[in-house]
Amino acid sequence: MKNAAGACALACLAALASAATAHAAASAAASPDAAAPAAPPTARVEARSAHFLAVGLVHGEVMNVHLSRLLDNAPVPDATLTLGLRGSTHAATAEADGSYSVHAADLALPGSATVVFILAQGAVQERLQGTLQIAGTPVDETPRSAARQYGWWVLNFAVCIGFLVLWSRRKKAD
Repeated sequence: MKNAAGACALACLAALASAATAHAAASAAASPDAAAPAAPPTARVEARSAHFLAVGLVHGEVMNVHLSRLLDNAPVPDATLTLGLRGSTHAATAEADGSYSVHAADLALPGSATVVFILAQGAVQERLQGTLQIAGTPVDETPRSAARQYGWWVLNFAVCIGFLVLWSRRKKAD
């Protein structure tokens, strides 16, 4: 009986040691030096008018806008595009691939915002309106949850070892 209790206690200690090394590995992986920073989430806005479609993809403080005609889905590279966002207007810069880019600090703010694309191409001027939903910065709770998980493992093994000690003492008394 002593051998069984000793073997169980040894198995509990081995599991506790593996939990400690898993916690150390999780802490090392959660450290900012160990991992490269993750890319921010991309927000998307789509706006339509009777003749045009504008799709904007946000990466930080930059929005890349792809403007096309609804009739044939052809890009519109020769237009003047202005972006209205949160009460201010921003001029778009034409890119070599036919898209447009807008740099604005307002694009990094979390929350919902109405985006108005003002398009001028020759005598045609149209307003396209859409809603942009930018998610807030996620909170990293990995270190806190890893510590909580480690605490539960320690408590679990302490209870198991205590039960084995009491059980072995009871068997000795019999």
